[in-house]
Amino acid sequence: MGFRKDFIWGAATASYQIEGAAYEDGRGSSVWDRFSHTPGKVLGGHTGDVACDHYHLYKDDVKLMQEMGIRNYRFSVAWPRILPEGTGEVNQKGLDFYDKLIDELLAHGIRPFMTLFHWDYPSALQACGAWENPYSPVWFENYVSICARRFGDRVKDFITLNEPQCFIGLGYGNGKHAPGLLLPPSSTVPIAHNVLKSHGMAVRALRSLVPGCRIGYAPCGDPCVPATETEADIAAARKAYFTVPPEENWLWNISWWSDAPMLGQYPEEGLSRLGKYLPAGWEKDMPLIHQPLDFYAQNIYNGRIVRAADNALGYEEVSKAPGAPKTAIQWYITPDALYWGPRFLYERYKTPIIITENGMSCHDAVSLDGKVHDPNRQDYLHRYLLAYRRAADEGVDLRGYFQWSFLDNYEWSEGYNERFGMVYVDYATQKRTVKDSAYWYKTVMETNGECL
Repeated sequence: MGFRKDFIWGAATASYQIEGAAYEDGRGSSVWDRFSHTPGKVLGGHTGDVACDHYHLYKDDVKLMQEMGIRNYRFSVAWPRILPEGTGEVNQKGLDFYDKLIDELLAHGIRPFMTLFHWDYPSALQACGAWENPYSPVWFENYVSICARRFGDRVKDFITLNEPQCFIGLGYGNGKHAPGLLLPPSSTVPIAHNVLKSHGMAVRALRSLVPGCRIGYAPCGDPCVPATETEADIAAARKAYFTVPPEENWLWNISWWSDAPMLGQYPEEGLSRLGKYLPAGWEKDMPLIHQPLDFYAQNIYNGRIVRAADNALGYEEVSKAPGAPKTAIQWYITPDALYWGPRFLYERYKTPIIITENGMSCHDAVSLDGKVHDPNRQDYLHRYLLAYRRAADEGVDLRGYFQWSFLDNYEWSEGYNERFGMVYVDYATQKRTVKDSAYWYKTVMETNGECL
């Protein structure tokens, strides 16, 4: 069967990770500006002040995308570039930048996929409580409505939120990401509810303002891969994948973050432990949160191996073997995650799947011949895409795949230490060098995966 004829192949980035120009043309401060400038928070003291300087080099970057055969590009909008204070007066120069970027993409035959929130929350709203504030969904709806009115004549594909597990779990749960807070479940559960309300209100606004738009939502979570393909291990992996962890680790799961928007209800297992923390009257919000979506997006990099077990859970995680392969960022390489994740998600949510992030951090360098040879990334992508194609072969409704990332970029708390890009960036000179894996990926896109 293979991938459908209209399968969407592309590449992805995020605003704070590539744009730079942090203090130019009226852009407001984001929580990542504050966090990255706080000593000890980011490896090497790195900041996104300049990043890949995409704000100034976007024309060259779009031309490079075209040369690389990229026909679909997922990017995010920086909320404080549009609304420096998070609400109120709109920054015209910020709107102008995204206008120019979108027009440049379209002129080069590249379809824009706009992510509306990829972590750069306005500092001014953080000072007002950010997602903790019950009014935060209205702030987000207002910002999304501005984007819809301005860009909706040309952009028809939208993603509301990227990885809420991370921007809340790492930002508010353990403090490793901006804004660097360590809050208990009594705070993070209502925060998560406000985030999901924000998603619902954003979808509602987009539907009313952008006729014919296509909307998705991009959570994350490591799929559970059965140790063997026996019925018992498959059932155990499925159960483990959708389990809500104990209260102290509750943020890291699929079902709490996805059942509400996809099924209109929180999982009973989660409610039994976390329901006491939900705001009064939360039940009335479920129809708002449960908005029809055109696709369910998921970011997948690695997986956990699970087998059936004779214990209270009915499953156990299998430890990786000593020396099991890892990427440069120390994430395990588990290609079958891109088969079992989409399969289990499609079974549960019955909505077309798009993988909005998948890729590998490598120890890349420019060689003596002036090129970047990254056979390990090519092998990684080949293995993962073979697993993904298996899901397509077996009837999972797969609509697309976006490689992370188009450019090497600012990797959050890891600064510039990790290189995920198909294009090598020399941050001192901003010179771009297309890596070998990008040429391989171009062939994959051109053949719709038939060359795998």
